[in-house]
Amino acid sequence: MKKQNTIKVLCVALCLILVGSFFAMLFNTGMFATKVKRISFDTQTGTLSGLLYMPKDASADNPKPTVIVTHGYLNSAEMQDANAIELSRRGYVVLALDMYDHGHSKANPESYTGTDFFGLWSTFWIHSMYDAVQYMYEQPYVLKDGAGNGIIGVTGHSMGGFSTTMALAMDEQDAAANGFRKIYAGLTEGSDFQYSGLVGVDAATADLAGGGRYMGKVAAHYDEFFFNDPEAEDPNATVRYKDYVSTPDGMTFLQQSAPAQANTWYDTSDGGKRIIYEPSQTHPWNHFSKTTTGYALQFYTEAFSAYNNGIKDLSPTSQVWMLKEFFELIALIGFVMAIVPVAMLLMELPFLKEAKIDLIAPQKAAANAGAKFANFAVLLVALLLPAIFFEALWDANVTGPGLTILRYLAIALAVSGAVGLFYAGTEKENKKAFRAGSCFVLVSGILLALVTKIPMYQNLTVWVAPAVNNIAYWTIAAAFISLLVMSVVFVANKAKGGAGLADYGIKVPVKTVIASLCVAVLTVVVMYLCLFIVDAIFKADFRIWTFAFKTFDANILPAVLKYLPTFFLFYLISSASIFVNTHTESLAGVKGYFLAMAMNAGGIFLWLIRQYGTLFATGVAAHPNAALSGIVLVAMVPTLAIAAILSRALYKRTGNVWTPAFLNAILMTLMTVANTTVYLK
Repeated sequence: MKKQNTIKVLCVALCLILVGSFFAMLFNTGMFATKVKRISFDTQTGTLSGLLYMPKDASADNPKPTVIVTHGYLNSAEMQDANAIELSRRGYVVLALDMYDHGHSKANPESYTGTDFFGLWSTFWIHSMYDAVQYMYEQPYVLKDGAGNGIIGVTGHSMGGFSTTMALAMDEQDAAANGFRKIYAGLTEGSDFQYSGLVGVDAATADLAGGGRYMGKVAAHYDEFFFNDPEAEDPNATVRYKDYVSTPDGMTFLQQSAPAQANTWYDTSDGGKRIIYEPSQTHPWNHFSKTTTGYALQFYTEAFSAYNNGIKDLSPTSQVWMLKEFFELIALIGFVMAIVPVAMLLMELPFLKEAKIDLIAPQKAAANAGAKFANFAVLLVALLLPAIFFEALWDANVTGPGLTILRYLAIALAVSGAVGLFYAGTEKENKKAFRAGSCFVLVSGILLALVTKIPMYQNLTVWVAPAVNNIAYWTIAAAFISLLVMSVVFVANKAKGGAGLADYGIKVPVKTVIASLCVAVLTVVVMYLCLFIVDAIFKADFRIWTFAFKTFDANILPAVLKYLPTFFLFYLISSASIFVNTHTESLAGVKGYFLAMAMNAGGIFLWLIRQYGTLFATGVAAHPNAALSGIVLVAMVPTLAIAAILSRALYKRTGNVWTPAFLNAILMTLMTVANTTVYLK
């Protein structure tokens, strides 16, 4: 890419970022009818942060009904954009909350009840919502009735729903002592009583704590986790069709003695009203749905009907949040487009130019149909193996059949590599390459066997982002699977042709490696500086659904550094695989990019298609036990696809894989950790 063209692409990318961010802000603020700002406040448990949506007519003289919305286990406040935008657009004050240890909120280290999973995990969701209620209740712009009851609604998705359930129970307990309630209504999305029941708030307890409130649940038919029938044959096989209103907990919630009707209000014995909505959706679909957002609008219109003076009478179908998401996608495209031009311009600087070397000539296409088929078969195996063993690796079940099979396969290939060290090939000039390849087969086989035998990333005092731990374990195994496949192919085919590390983009001078690292670090710094500026000015970031580049606090950087070596190993091997398989005469154009994306993300994309295609077609997923893992893969597909594009684009411009490997590792590790739970003890 010539410098002039590089600058042109960068200018287009910056225009997309600017236009996308401006219009995202426009729809986020309801055409400037709402002021959106990030706030934080201290509590006994820690520091909570969130995005406060303030209608311009809300004030101490004109207090408004208020809704606090919050996210689930792996997310942050921005995942409640739909509810926050639409409720504030109608005139409600809204706080989109980061729960403790998510986004910009952090729990005090002394607030953890232990260092095991439950001791860390329980802290953030038990207290987050009610601590936010306590704060918002004291704000002068929040409406209260004549008796001091707060006109506050609480809504949370998934783990945020459990936090909502706990807040309702805590508020009722406090009301018994102080004589007034701070919460007027509560709607949970994608959560039943499974986890709140562990700390004493099951369906019956929650029913008794209703206090005459308006209460509701969004219980999707295809929720991967919750709303299960307790009489199901396999209680762990939760990725299946559900009908919550017909379960004992659903009937208890609605105070019905027989299966009830979904989407129907029921009066309760304490003078309240309750409803269960049942959309045909999956768990993460709830917070990216016009239907579910419409349910939330219907719920609060009904719940706050006595306090809707000054609230706009808009139909629940009148929604604009999708436009905000669309323009943030435009900004995301611009963000990704800008990465390569920024890196190339940095490589114009002294020393950083050492990151570039001459690109070797592309390989010639396979000469015959047999060779072409063999190449295709090898690529297919490399693409499918990480997906075939995905569920076993995610669960880290080292004694299960999946990892046992993978372990024995790795051992068998390692043995073949050891044998190969003593067989140097028939041609004398290929002995060195053949032995080197055999050594790689031996080492990668042993490493893969060890990974599948020894549980990794288990100590939560070291590996402080639990969801990232599962991803990291799959990632390191996938890296060794890819290395093993490449090594076997090298020994079987490429060694006799005189191939070496240069054909994988690995062999470069030491100064090139150092310069590549510097370019990668500076590129990520520049790109995140752009992100932080956008956040400060427009209160927007770069995202689509569960995939997002978002701002973070510096206190997560130690966690990022811990995971960085794992992801660097993966992206180095991935970039080398992309280099050797796409740097050919027949894949010189866009076909090479499609192959690169397929190599990185194709297997797990097919896994998702099979998993959810089966779920919707039959009512039971292909892997009915794979709940969280399937959800995480939704964001991993664009992560790996973008990384593949960056790998190919940068190796073509630098002649090696070190710059894309460093850049992808830093960029994607930072993005992954910033988007999930991080326990900062």
